[in-house]
Amino acid sequence: MQLSEITDLTHHFTPLELTNQPVPEPAPGEVLLKIHACGVCHTELDEIEGRTPPPKFPVIPGHQVVGEIIKRGKAANRFKIGERVGVAWIFSSCGKCNYCLEGNDNLCNDFKATGRDANGGYAEYMAVPESSIFQIPEVFTDAEAAPLLCAGAIGYRSLKLTGLRNGQSLGLTGFGASAHLVLKIASFSYPDTKILVFARSEKEREFAMELGASWAGDTTDSPPELLDCIIDTTPVWKPVVKALNCLKPGGRLVINAIRKEESDKEILLRLNYEQHLWMEKEIKSVANVARNDVKEFLELAGKIPIKPEYQEYELEDANVALLELKQRKIRGAKVLRMR
Repeated sequence: MQLSEITDLTHHFTPLELTNQPVPEPAPGEVLLKIHACGVCHTELDEIEGRTPPPKFPVIPGHQVVGEIIKRGKAANRFKIGERVGVAWIFSSCGKCNYCLEGNDNLCNDFKATGRDANGGYAEYMAVPESSIFQIPEVFTDAEAAPLLCAGAIGYRSLKLTGLRNGQSLGLTGFGASAHLVLKIASFSYPDTKILVFARSEKEREFAMELGASWAGDTTDSPPELLDCIIDTTPVWKPVVKALNCLKPGGRLVINAIRKEESDKEILLRLNYEQHLWMEKEIKSVANVARNDVKEFLELAGKIPIKPEYQEYELEDANVALLELKQRKIRGAKVLRMR
């Protein structure tokens, strides 16, 4: 499925066009994948609707890719033909700068994103650098593994950036694909931690309680206690201001979002220093995802194991999956199946 331009969505929502493309040839250092499944991410909506820097058109979106290696380019010898691997948001980086050398390749100035700067996984085949593929634990099916590659990996990085310790309290604002996996990771890694969820949808709040949250309320509600850390996964500003008001002294808010909507930015004017930031509260953003995050998270997810909730769609129904995501018809993750 190919995105040709930023789409006018006033009347109809069919931004992606099904096209026939030649099977790509892997360049030196690349492998060719036959794709089995690809997750559907809210970032694709942001690209389609022009809220993020535009992709290089035309482009095949999709950055939660599970597939089988069917061909290797020259010097690509870390993986074998037939191995099942995954591709995440990081398609490539320079490999030479301080960020790359320190394992923060997500911050590289030459960072290229899968499905934005290079063709992604809404397809039957894709070529990708061997340095940016990851072995999928056998415990996962293709559809289970796909959401782990973005929603899971970026959630894992967000949780690391909170600095959470066992027994401290964690808040999750928004409860979609990423947050529901964070809840599962945190429940396993920090068994004495209370997890409180803020979500606009009653169904999402019920889902959070089913998964073990100790409390679930609306994004405007006040929790029963102040929290040590909060991860925000919403596309708007209001929950950020509210979350800061719910932190303990020295608490940290981690914003796991690629952008915030401009339409409600006036809410930031209501930010009160004494009320929201005083007492050494912190705000930290999450940028992209590093290769180490994907590798570490997949290994952890396989040990637990974390089984994401998901809904499956045929590749031809990618526009339907995106529309439901746009309409916030969410329970876990959405996955396209290619076989």
